Amino acid sequence: MARAHVYKRDHINTDEIIPARYLNTDDQAELAKHCLEDLDSEFVNKVQVGDVIVAGEDFGCGSSREHAVWAIRGAGVPSVIAKSFARIFYRNAINNGFYLIESDQALEKISDGDELEIDYKTGLIKNKTTGADVKFAPLPDFALEIINDGGLLEHIKKKT
Repeated sequence: MARAHVYKRDHINTDEIIPARYLNTDDQAELAKHCLEDLDSEFVNKVQVGDVIVAGEDFGCGSSREHAVWAIRGAGVPSVIAKSFARIFYRNAINNGFYLIESDQALEKISDGDELEIDYKTGLIKNKTTGADVKFAPLPDFALEIINDGGLLEHIKKKT
């Protein structure tokens, strides 16, 4: 079961996900301490392992930095659900073994604190708090394979 942390806005950029002042490390646990710090100073105090972030359009826009994915994953978040993602953030996520969910319905059917059950294979989010269902297109098999292998580098090592 995942608890939703909902940010009802578009264009949450990578500097809001992990501010540039913390880019002096690639340690996910260290980055996690500052995840979403400039957007929601309390996020790191309320997030728990397994929780998800829900947002609007163009999540992860701005600078291309893998640190943004590392900070979110380091905070124990297995997925971000958004209306859309910046393309480079989307690819960075897959390359780093992190699952993103695109859904037009999420912000309408999920509120902050709702308990969610996500079926990544069938593309269904069950909102256990309200009873609403949110559908999404599951990632294609090649992306799932990269994610399940732990990211692109691990995937390549496995294939060679």
